[in-house]
Amino acid sequence: MARRGKKYLMARQRVDRTRTYTPQEAIELLKEISYARFDETVELHVRTSLDPRHADQQLRGTVVLPHGLGRQVRVLVFAEGEAARIAQEAGADYVGSDELIRRIEGGWVDFDVALATRDVMSKVSRLGRILGPRGLMPNPRAGTVVEPEDLPRAIRDAKQGRVEFRLDRTALLHVPIGKLSFPTQALLENLAAVVEAIQQAKPSGAKGQFLRAMTLTTTMGPGVKLDISATLSLPQAVAV
Repeated sequence: MARRGKKYLMARQRVDRTRTYTPQEAIELLKEISYARFDETVELHVRTSLDPRHADQQLRGTVVLPHGLGRQVRVLVFAEGEAARIAQEAGADYVGSDELIRRIEGGWVDFDVALATRDVMSKVSRLGRILGPRGLMPNPRAGTVVEPEDLPRAIRDAKQGRVEFRLDRTALLHVPIGKLSFPTQALLENLAAVVEAIQQAKPSGAKGQFLRAMTLTTTMGPGVKLDISATLSLPQAVAV
């Protein structure tokens, strides 16, 4: 087991591990115990009852955070011809086809989101072994393979703070919800958007309560367990 630093251990002592916290309590506590010298990312971790080995228990989706992620998002678009022109005018950071594919095959992956039009996916597909493990491979189910006329919206959403969530091999979800410096209300609204998107993406094979535990944490800090009921009702609470 990795040894924890003194500052981490002191922060962990401030977290009551015998109880669960409302989302607002958790966010305020994370702000109080933060010791990092940079603006940490706040992350939601969810334990589910799903079995990722079954096709009808896959969980995947996207959500645009109302207040973004608090960082500049570099968007790459695989497109040709008129679609490439549309992507450039919409503010994409990198646009192209064959040249970008060759750069990525050479090891360049200096971007945060990759979009593609359907007509170039036959070329882009060979990048699966490189982009797939990094969560950067364009995929229709994730909304990152789009028609040319939808590129402006997709680029705008990506730069605003569009995040993708996907069940991992251990039936967990890991989703960033913003920076610790965000106002508490902004983090609550981002969290509400993520929780609502996860609930809407509930797979057909899920039975009973498929969200078993939720934890908020920061890049360097300890986890704070969330009250499931209060967290699941958060989308309705922030909408009032």
